[in-house]
This record gives sequence, structure tokens and C-alpha cells, in this order.
Amino acid sequence: MLRIEDVKLAVVGLGYVGLPLAVEFGKKRSIIGFDINTRRIDALNAGHDHTLEVDDAELAEARHLSYTADRAQLADANVYIVTVPTPIDDYKQPDLTPLIKASETIGAVLKRGDIVVYESTVYPGATEEDCVPVLERVSGLKFNVDFFAGYSPERINPGDKAHRVSTIKKVTSGSTPEVAELVDQIYKEIITAGTHKASSIRVAEAAKVIENTQRDVNIALINELALIFNKMGIDTEAVLQAAGTKWNFLPFRPGLVGGHCIGVDPYYLTHKAQAIGYHPEIILAGRRLNDAMGGYVVSQLVKCMTKRRIHVQGARVLVMGLAFKENCPDLRNTRIVDIVNELRDYNVEVDVYDPWVDPAEAQHEYDLTPVDSPKAGAYDAIVLAVAHKQFIEMGAARIREFGKPNNVLYDLKYVLTPQESDLRL
Repeated sequence: MLRIEDVKLAVVGLGYVGLPLAVEFGKKRSIIGFDINTRRIDALNAGHDHTLEVDDAELAEARHLSYTADRAQLADANVYIVTVPTPIDDYKQPDLTPLIKASETIGAVLKRGDIVVYESTVYPGATEEDCVPVLERVSGLKFNVDFFAGYSPERINPGDKAHRVSTIKKVTSGSTPEVAELVDQIYKEIITAGTHKASSIRVAEAAKVIENTQRDVNIALINELALIFNKMGIDTEAVLQAAGTKWNFLPFRPGLVGGHCIGVDPYYLTHKAQAIGYHPEIILAGRRLNDAMGGYVVSQLVKCMTKRRIHVQGARVLVMGLAFKENCPDLRNTRIVDIVNELRDYNVEVDVYDPWVDPAEAQHEYDLTPVDSPKAGAYDAIVLAVAHKQFIEMGAARIREFGKPNNVLYDLKYVLTPQESDLRL
């Protein structure tokens, strides 16, 4: 059994989750950061993180962190932390391909006594039922005899500079009591907020997947309330502000639910539930409602344009924001594309403007090329879709300048006052 002083770490996957984790460890101990994307490795070796999760100065502080795309270098480690994406496919089913490939990569260098810790969001049982068999097959070693596993769910909030890796309490677990204790000790080296050692890997997996499922269902409730209040001619934000004066009212707001977590994780849980013979009702209902919000936004916009005698077909619309959340370049599972695609179905010409996102990434992921800057007086309608600080600083008057004399301004994020916009969720 490894001792804490003998641990040699490697983080597999240097995205929004893996890099901040590797950097924190790299401030204290020797660690290998591995990613299959050679361009990513080159940029990190040059001292820059394009995701903006870690600034250049902090990268420089991680003096014990080395970056590589060479799988052979992973053989120097004995504890591997896997932080690769776990997306869904076009049919909203879990896609474990990145997780399986990472397990194959580690399996090729796995040695007796090694430990593999997964952080990627999965359904309960995935670590031991899907990943461990891959490790056994590739390495030829036996689980819990020759090598061990752990699970410690990631809790990164992209773009959040207040809640960082070290300041968010960490759930840990291991495949044996001894491994669970060692995994917990490893994370305690960097987690100032403390750790919670779960009773099993499956408990830790379940805890993670319900964190975002709970948020998804709560947002779905508020979205449904917004639909009801809009039909009644009642301002939803005003209602929520009034209700929020009670101490235990939860401060959720309506909107599009995107990103790699909230809009994805519930499908992992429902997939597992259906596999064991239970059909989830509330979770899937919430998912359907949240996934339909892009279409609802466009229907409201089109109605308002029609009332203003703005011809919809051939109109020009500016969508402000493409990232899935404010002040962050993360495009993963952004639901802004639902608005863009729905508008295009009306033969509307759509320009997307977002100073945070990488245009090449937007083109690659969604076949969208954001404009460098919107044209003044060019648009029949403007959709303020993401509350980037640049848009807040512009204010209503500056945003209105992008529109033609007769235009519709739809504020999805309550950036403006009710008097400054024509539509709000």
C-alpha cells in the first residue's frame, strides 16, 4: 500500500477541471499534467491558459508541474487523477468515450500498487462497472489486488474566481478503506475547505450527479413559473424579488440551461435509473422544459416583432453572448445555439457577438462565426442572452444603438430594467 510520501501524481485531462487541480498540486509537489491535445500542451508550456481558469501568474507559481502529451511519461506516476469530459450524444445518452480512452491510456502504464482516481461526472457504478474493467483488460492486473481506484467528483464552476479548487469542500472515496484514507490525505494537501470522505465510490458518484440534477429541476420550476407569469402579464423578476424576501426562498432565476454540468449530468442519472427499471418522472420533465426554452424565447421575440410591424422573414437579429454563462469563454453545451437555429428557421439573418469566446472554437463546435463588433443601426431585434460584464457596462442606450429605429430588445438575463427592454423572461 502506497504511503503519502511515496505518491507520484499525474492528472489526465487539462481542461476546465484538470488544469486548476494540477496547478494547485504543482505549487506543493511534483506532478505530471497530461493531455492528448498537443496545442493545449504547447500553450501551457508557453505559460498561458486559453480557458482563463488559471492566469499566467498562477501558472508560473506551479513550479513542480510539468506538461506532456507523451503517454510514456505517465509511467513515472503511481496515482492518476482522471479529469476528462463526460458528454452526452445526440440521443442524450451518456458518452463515456473520453473516459474509456483515458482508462486505456492509464491501463497501458499501470503498475502494481497504483491508484486511479476519477473526477469526471458519471452515473453511480460507472467507475467500478465501466472504467475498472478497462484498466484490468489493458494492464492485465486485478482490481483491489494489484491496483486500486477512487472517486472524487469535480466541483469546478467555470469563470468563478471566488469559489476555486482549494476553497470548495471535496468529496473523496476509495475502493478499500485504506485507499479511501490515502485519497483523502492527498486532496487534503491542497483543499483548504476540507474534505468529506464518502462511504463508497458509488455514494460519491451519486452525490455528484444529484448536485446538478437538483439545480436543473429548480431552474425548470422557475422557467415554468416564468411561462405562466408571462401569460398573465406579470413581471417574473418582480415576483421573484418579492418572494425572495422570505429567508428560505431559493434564489433561482429563469433562463437557458447550458454548460457541461447542469444540462448534461441529469441524463447520466436518468440513464442509470432506466437501466435498472425505473423511469424518472420529475427529472426528465425538468429536462424537457429547460431544453425547450430556446424555442420559447424565439416565439416571444417573433410575436413582439410582429406586433411592432417588423417583417420577420429576412430580418436581422443580433444575439449578444454565445458562452453558456457570463464572463467565461466556455462554449460547452451552450443553449444560445438553440435561439440562433430557431431564428434561422424563420429565415432570419443572425449575428452573434461575444467578446469572450474563441471564434475558431465557435466555428468548429457550432458552425458559427461571431462578429468582431455589431454594426450600429443594423438590427431589427437584439437578444441580450449572456450577462457579460462588457454588456452590463454598455447599458441600454448603447445596446439600443445597434438596432434600427424600430427594434425589439429582449433581455434574457435581467441586465436592464423593465423600462429599458421590450421583453424579459
